[in-house]
Amino acid sequence: MDYVSALLPPVVMAAFFIGLVVTIVKSQGGPNKAKEDAAVDAALARAEAAQQQGGAAAS
Repeated sequence: MDYVSALLPPVVMAAFFIGLVVTIVKSQGGPNKAKEDAAVDAALARAEAAQQQGGAAAS
């Protein structure tokens, strides 16, 4: 029975990891894709603006 208790945690972790990957893959695209893309684009634009603003203040 020691082998069962030794193998149980990795098997449980593998099952959760597989479930996580499946959830991520299924959530890609779909009706929320445009909203998610817009949020990422806005975050990138803010980061770029902050970087440019910081570079202008340093010079």
